[in-house]
Amino acid sequence: MLLTVLKCKLHRACVTHSEVDYEGSCAVDSDLLDLAGIREYEQIQIYNVTNGQRFTTYAIRAEAGSRIISVNGAAAHKADPGDRVIICAYAGLDEQELEQFKPTLVYLNEQNRVTRTGDAIPIQAA
Repeated sequence: MLLTVLKCKLHRACVTHSEVDYEGSCAVDSDLLDLAGIREYEQIQIYNVTNGQRFTTYAIRAEAGSRIISVNGAAAHKADPGDRVIICAYAGLDEQELEQFKPTLVYLNEQNRVTRTGDAIPIQAA
């Protein structure tokens, strides 16, 4: 049995562009894609912290070092420049693979600069 688990995420990225007429769905700075382990054309989930929208799209590369997060095409209706989003990719792992697996977590500030990375989310206290 395969379980779907969080593979990686870019946490609280800031949308820099929203381009309805641009081909491709979510352009992400190539350096950030590589750091998180998101592949070009991989399906991603985007959770808009600013407006509550949640949607599925795919990742494309933006220029390395540009800090671009551009939500494009139909998805552009779900995010505006300045919105904070969480960009996640998931993987199907069997129980044996899951025993050794740790997600890649990349935390960003409002300029899409990396503030820290991790491989576990702290337990939520009551």
